[in-house]
Amino acid sequence: MKPRVAFFEFTSCEGCQLDSLNIEAEILDLLKAVDIVTFREVKSGSSEDYDIAFVEGSITRESEITRLKEIRERAKILVALGACACLGGVNCLKNSLPMEEALKIVYGRDARYYDTIPARPLHDVVRVDHYVRGCPINTDELLKVIKALLLNKRPEIPNYAVCVECKMANNVCVYERGMTCLGPITRAGCGAICITSGRYCVGCRGLVDEANLESQKDILKKYGLTAEQINEKLNIYDSCAGVRK
Repeated sequence: MKPRVAFFEFTSCEGCQLDSLNIEAEILDLLKAVDIVTFREVKSGSSEDYDIAFVEGSITRESEITRLKEIRERAKILVALGACACLGGVNCLKNSLPMEEALKIVYGRDARYYDTIPARPLHDVVRVDHYVRGCPINTDELLKVIKALLLNKRPEIPNYAVCVECKMANNVCVYERGMTCLGPITRAGCGAICITSGRYCVGCRGLVDEANLESQKDILKKYGLTAEQINEKLNIYDSCAGVRK
């Protein structure tokens, strides 16, 4: 019997789910290997019987905690899909404010009709088995994870800095171009796509394990920059991390 797969979303733009469909060359073979039973973006109907749950979005309401726990109970494997699910993502920017104030800013006089709690990633609520990182996700990495799960293997995801991929792409260092970049402490796997496109890394894949924050501070010092300047970028996706003074 083919594994039954379900996609779910919490607080997010749902872009990672849409990107999950951008695997045109592989999608027909994939559909032969799995049975997608729940995926609101592409099909009507749903099922509470599934083996693998791909979950997008961060948790920002009490009701979402209950729903996520129910998904976790039913799923043999739960995969966090995208930066919001893996890190809390941009939704965590509101955590710097009292929740009542955040509601008033967004909803104005109608704020009393809504509820909100500090945003958090999925693993702050339930056990997460695997992660597909990024904003949006990298579809090649998604395929790698799915294939590994179908083979009952653990996906091999890079655990080194984006700088490695940047050097492989022969990019000029962003710092040499007068900008700040999170590449030295951000987990690779994106192919350094932002830097290669002329921008800088904003850390949407989260910190690499045992990130060398001291080295990052040395780089900042070399280029006459401060920890505050890099923390501003870290806070976009990963408010819980920071280069300490």
